[in-house]
Amino acid sequence: MIPHLLAGVLAAAIFLGLADLISRLFGPASSPLVSLGSTIITLSPSWLQDFAISYFGSNNKLVLYLSMGIVGMILAALIGALARRSLRLAVIVFSAVVVTLLVVVLLRPESSPLDALPTLIGGGLGIASLLLLSGAATGFTRASQADRAGSSAGSPTTPSTTSSPAADRTSTEDERAHSRRRFLGLAAAGTAIAAGSITFGRSVNAFGVGAGEAAARLVLPTPAVRAPAIPAGASVGVDGVAPFITPNNDFYRIDTALVVPELSPEDWTLRIHGLVEEEITIDMAELLDLPLQEHHITLACVSNPVGGDLLGNATWLGYPIRELLARARPLGEADMVLSRSIDGWTASTPLEVLTDEDRACLLAVGMNGEPLPAQHGYPARLVVPGLYGYVSATKWVTELEVTRFDAQTAYWTDRGWDAEGPILVASRIDVPRPLARVDSGEELVVAGTAWAQHEGVAEVEVRLDDGDWESVELADEVNIDTWRQWRHTFADVSSGRHAVTVRAINAAGETQTDERRDPIPNAATGQHRIEFSVD
Repeated sequence: MIPHLLAGVLAAAIFLGLADLISRLFGPASSPLVSLGSTIITLSPSWLQDFAISYFGSNNKLVLYLSMGIVGMILAALIGALARRSLRLAVIVFSAVVVTLLVVVLLRPESSPLDALPTLIGGGLGIASLLLLSGAATGFTRASQADRAGSSAGSPTTPSTTSSPAADRTSTEDERAHSRRRFLGLAAAGTAIAAGSITFGRSVNAFGVGAGEAAARLVLPTPAVRAPAIPAGASVGVDGVAPFITPNNDFYRIDTALVVPELSPEDWTLRIHGLVEEEITIDMAELLDLPLQEHHITLACVSNPVGGDLLGNATWLGYPIRELLARARPLGEADMVLSRSIDGWTASTPLEVLTDEDRACLLAVGMNGEPLPAQHGYPARLVVPGLYGYVSATKWVTELEVTRFDAQTAYWTDRGWDAEGPILVASRIDVPRPLARVDSGEELVVAGTAWAQHEGVAEVEVRLDDGDWESVELADEVNIDTWRQWRHTFADVSSGRHAVTVRAINAAGETQTDERRDPIPNAATGQHRIEFSVD
């Protein structure tokens, strides 16, 4: 049985691995693994996606691939077991799987008819592998059974009259050995082909942060409006607190794209249409010729748990979206802009936010002095302060449709999330870490970050155990669209187990609530509380 199970697994691995490798010659949607994973994400209920993001964060896609691999191996092993009884039926089931994945590939919004080729070629080679490996597995199984039967009988089968017993025994043993070697050789070759193709295919390479090397070739212009210099007072100088500017490689990434879309600046355009007086299209050359602006802006994910790290602050370079919309002249009845990514993902953003003259809503091309990293939206994305990313931060953006909330819905609003997604006032304790051990006799330094984008953080308070709230030292505010660091010192903290809690208050006087709730429909709430010990 085991050789047939292995034959099924290897045949499936050869199919998917070779199809994934061949897909590098086409678009990301041509990979059956990528298309299947993307379809699973699209069809998954919002509670399951939120669970994955909350518990696995930026590793949620890796977990999805591993889950797909485990389920795929089980299914492939069952096909291999079926081949032991009926090879024809096993081939029919395997073919049905290939056809199903082919349909999944062709139904992706970014796919074309040519994207079917990797699945067709890989599927054909997978079926051939199943036939070859299953036949070899049958020979291996028969040889093993004959060995066991011969050992239990204690003597060889009755020889023919034309050959000696020794010659017959040698011939039979040679055939058995050949059957075993043939299967083991084919299995080894199949393993090498599958492992090599998967390693160099598209899916595994999707997890590299350096995807999209073309970004290095994009030369950004000098900003017409530079972001103010960050004052030294923007940091409280406590080790362990997140830096004011988040490095590109450390910036959180939450999206539905299993593989970073491959979109070159030469091929990129942004179309603005819908309820407008004049439809316009802008390309990258025209965009880079515009007077670009630089702004420090914090982005946050709606799925960020209380005290989580799904947010980051960067210096973005781009052009005000309100100026682009002004060219198109939205009609009076419009109240929403539906942005679309190259892979079909959509976000619904209030039109009044994007046209707000006091808000730095950008069509961004740069991040922290560099072209956008591929995984963060290269060559262009939206950056909108004050709204969670699911309704504003469209990466790889190619389309802005001016419309109405009562006429159009977006990816996450279709799944029950709030349509507008304003960021709530929140705070986090970075130091000490949860369950840390602190030396007694020393002052206890507590520090972290707070954010209330487009309102600004006015005050942060902490309390030790269930004591009174105490105001903390706030770092300098760079602008109301960025987070602020804070610190506080407690003296003479007794030995034993303690807890510290933090809450923030925004410039409008709204205090971070202590009521705990799940992220749906508009962000998790509650006050961050950590426990630690003083020795």
